[in-house]
Amino acid sequence: MNALQRPALIAIDVQSGFDDRAYWGPRDNPACEDNIAALLALWRDRSWPVVFVRHDSINPQSTLAVGTPGNDFKDVITGDPDLLVSKTVNSSFHGTPDLHAWLQEEGLEHVVICGITTNHCCETTARVAGNLGYDTYFVIDATHTFDRQALDGSIIPAAMISDMTAANLHGEFATVTTTEALSEAHQG
Repeated sequence: MNALQRPALIAIDVQSGFDDRAYWGPRDNPACEDNIAALLALWRDRSWPVVFVRHDSINPQSTLAVGTPGNDFKDVITGDPDLLVSKTVNSSFHGTPDLHAWLQEEGLEHVVICGITTNHCCETTARVAGNLGYDTYFVIDATHTFDRQALDGSIIPAAMISDMTAANLHGEFATVTTTEALSEAHQG
């Protein structure tokens, strides 16, 4: 990917509700938010398009419920996006306004995905983007997830889940990369 390709940065569900540790449990990647901030700074510096995606949960018990403080973006999400998508499902391509239609109208063929959570909305969005034919980059260290309970009751650590997402996506749906690698590729 080079600077002439105008990649769209899609920052997914970087919302305060994910800070509720009592609800979500242990997470991985404490550098996630700093890496998202670095990506936003790079995109703003290059005047590349930025998309913010917000999960507007219709479940009033959700930490992301509409009208609650948890629905708000974290402080790392700054400035105005070129597009704000509201969704109630995992895929950012199934929200309002229509992300795919907007990318097509803007002539954007390259998308870069970051946000929360690695294995849910970020991975789902990357899979759909890949299926739609976008040149998709998944910035693994600009995502985070939480420990999950396996069917047998054991706990799967968040870092292992993140590794599995990277393995599932890389080479089939997306190119999995890091904030540093992406930044180094766009120096100058």
